[in-house]
Amino acid sequence: MSIREERKQQSRQALLDAALSLSSSGRSFSSVSLREVAREVGLVPTAFYRHFQDMDALGKELVDQVALHLKTILYQLARTFQDNPESKIPTCIDLFFNAVEQHPDVWIFMISERWGGAEVLRQAIAREIDFLNQDLSQDLSRLESTQHFKDANDFKVLANILINLSFTWAMSWINLQSQASQPEFETVKDLLRSQTITQVQLIFRGISNWERPKT
Repeated sequence: MSIREERKQQSRQALLDAALSLSSSGRSFSSVSLREVAREVGLVPTAFYRHFQDMDALGKELVDQVALHLKTILYQLARTFQDNPESKIPTCIDLFFNAVEQHPDVWIFMISERWGGAEVLRQAIAREIDFLNQDLSQDLSRLESTQHFKDANDFKVLANILINLSFTWAMSWINLQSQASQPEFETVKDLLRSQTITQVQLIFRGISNWERPKT
């Protein structure tokens, strides 16, 4: 890659990072203007068009990047969990919350735009979540505790439950960080962690007794 191409790629990524930062700071992506994004990285608005056709094009690429980040996290957790599911639940939850703390903006963006974003982003996010569901379904099918599942759709249902719960856990953890200065912060933090572990334990202990009703 030439120096010119490398600089162009850096500028392109800077625009993506700026859009993510602006849209995860209490605003929706649709309220962020092209001019704001360009100004954030020190570019004139016309320079934006060297990288993206419009804000929708930037938004769709941003969804792709955020989804890849979340997919990597879930993949790592699945690998950790598969070794010894029951004993690894606390470890997986700690890894998950640490990942959320390190990059809260990707979770805020994905969650807020999934339900309240522009149509083009909602469609892009729905597509990426379908991909996440497929990948997680395959991981779940390899668990010893799910070998009695007779319907492939059950893996998809379980994957969907876990993905939706992960968004709930992530936002709960992010919202909790705003209370970091309060005396009871550590107590509340431990309680949320404990409740999350219990939820996962309940799910996977219930799985071992799952049997699809006969129709």
